[in-house]
Amino acid sequence: MSHPLARFGAMQVEVVRSPSRRKTVHARERDGVVYVRIPAWMSKAEEEACVAKMVARLSRRRVASDIDLERRALVLCTRYGLPAPESIRWVTNQESRWASCTPASRSLRLSDRLAGFPAWVVDYVLVHELAHLQEANHGPAFWRLVNRYPKAERARGFLIAKGLGDDDDEAAAGGGDPELRATR
Repeated sequence: MSHPLARFGAMQVEVVRSPSRRKTVHARERDGVVYVRIPAWMSKAEEEACVAKMVARLSRRRVASDIDLERRALVLCTRYGLPAPESIRWVTNQESRWASCTPASRSLRLSDRLAGFPAWVVDYVLVHELAHLQEANHGPAFWRLVNRYPKAERARGFLIAKGLGDDDDEAAAGGGDPELRATR
């Protein structure tokens, strides 16, 4: 069962209810239309929530695809004296962090939720993850590397305001007495 085309923001959306689909929701964009496939049993409210989530995800992917992470990372490595990664990519599965780094393989992964943020915030997250290629933990040497980025404090504040900032990292970033940070 298919709904006629509807508008969701600037995107045209067609919802397809499938009796064979049990739990999952799937979205695909084709010829300027977003097709969202949902289980037939979903309520209208659940449908609207799923459509909103899937359209947002597709929008983030579109924005992320316009950002050349490799080029940006190399510029930041050169500018701030940081090691270069072997690989860097956007990911869709990071719900509780903005990015991650695997120093052993020199790979960085950035949440696609960052794609719509200002460039200086994305650059800060890149600098943070690039610093992990040299200093794996969040010790003083790590924060000295990260704080080479002139908008580091501002970007940390932006990310905290967006809801996934880590107050402990904020305290560590400013240096100070390690005993005070541990009791915070």
